[in-house]
Formats: sequence, structure tokens, C-alpha cells
Amino acid sequence: MIRIEDVSHSIGPARILHDIRTGFPKGRLTALIGPNGAGKSTLVRLVGRLENLQSGRISVDGHDLALTQTLELARVMAILGQDTAIASRLRVRELVAFGRWPHHNGRPRADDHARVETALENFALTQLADRFLDEISGGQAQRAHIAMCFAQDTPWLLLDEPLNNLDMSHSRALMQRVSDLVRRQGRSVVMVVHEINYAAAWADHIIAMKDGRIMAEGDPDTVLNQRTLSELYDADVQVSRHQDRPLVLHHA
Repeated sequence: MIRIEDVSHSIGPARILHDIRTGFPKGRLTALIGPNGAGKSTLVRLVGRLENLQSGRISVDGHDLALTQTLELARVMAILGQDTAIASRLRVRELVAFGRWPHHNGRPRADDHARVETALENFALTQLADRFLDEISGGQAQRAHIAMCFAQDTPWLLLDEPLNNLDMSHSRALMQRVSDLVRRQGRSVVMVVHEINYAAAWADHIIAMKDGRIMAEGDPDTVLNQRTLSELYDADVQVSRHQDRPLVLHHA
């Protein structure tokens, strides 16, 4: 489990997170939802150690994040941030192969190459593997970065808005891959999701954030109700059901 205890965070004079206490359950798909500026991405960046922890404590499977060596952390957790710009001119296969670096330190074995090829295939990138990143579309590049995280093959996977730039087909394919990681392989996934019905359809645990605070958390039926969502987004929404899951109707 990832435990987050009394975490606050500021950028300049602005307080982004206020005394957050929560946890990401192990072996589950956790979705972070909420309006822009709620602090979702900041929280994920702190857990992934892309931002320095200013106060509080975060632990991953009992290990204090602040005391964990970088290489050790990279073998436990893969993270996809929103900023995926890369200065170097890389081919798709080279980018995906970076996911294996924590496991081989520059000396890839046959197993490392095989995992890269599997990740390329899983995200329909095999035909693009030798193309440079600046020669493919934004959605294809997003899939390449996600494939890199999958190739890293860690117990924990943190994805900050992974559905950005993906069309409906590839969004669904990603959610199916993530679900497979959780259901069949026992991995733990944390995602920031803006399209709330993806959280409704796939998540086991949902954390709703607003103004740097947690408004609600629990299973989809607990969080995705009309009262909570209307308050969360300052908008009238209706909640129906489909295949025994909440279905949020927010198109007036």
C-alpha cells in the first residue's frame, strides 16, 4: 500500500495540497478525479518523487519514500507524468527501451529486449518502432511513453492523465491493459482521470479531490453519486447505471 500522511504542498505563496491523509490500496486500480487545479497531479508527482516532499510522509509498501534509493524506487514504481517532452531525438523503440534501464544498467539481456517488443506490440507500436518521436502523432507518442512505463514492469504504476491525446479505441485498449495488470498480475495502478466514466467503469477505488483536499473516497458506488459529483464539479450531473456500474450523465 502507498500511505500518504499529513502531506501539504505549496508552489510559491499558493497552497496546492492541504494536510492530505489517504492511501492507494495494493492490487487495485485507483482513480484520482476532480476539477482542474484540485491537486491530483501534484499528489501523483510527490508519490513518484518528481517533486520534493515539503511536509508529511509517504511510504510505499512500508518503505519511507524519502529514504529509498532512486534505483530501488525505479524497480518498484513506474510513473508517467504530463510533461513527456524529450529534447533528444529518439526512435520509438529507444524510448520504450528506457523502461528497462533500472533492471540492467546499460547491459540489456534477451529478456529485456523481449519485454520491449511485447510493450511495443501491446500498444500497436511495432510498425512505428523505428520512427523518430517527432515523426509521429501526439497520440502515438503518448502510447510510446505509456509502453515505456509498462516495459519497466514494476509492482506500482502511476499514470498522470494517460488518456490525453488518445482516441476512443486506444483509450479503451489502455484501460483493458491496465485492468489486466491489476486483475491477472496483481499489480497496483494509480491514474489521474478526467473522463469520469472511465473511472466509473474500471476503477476499484476512487479519490475525489477539490481545492487541494480530499472530498470523498471509496469504491465507485460510494463516490460517484449525484450529490458528491455535483459538489465536486460545481455542475448538475445525473448518475445512472450500466452493467452494475455507475454511469455519469454530464452532458446537459
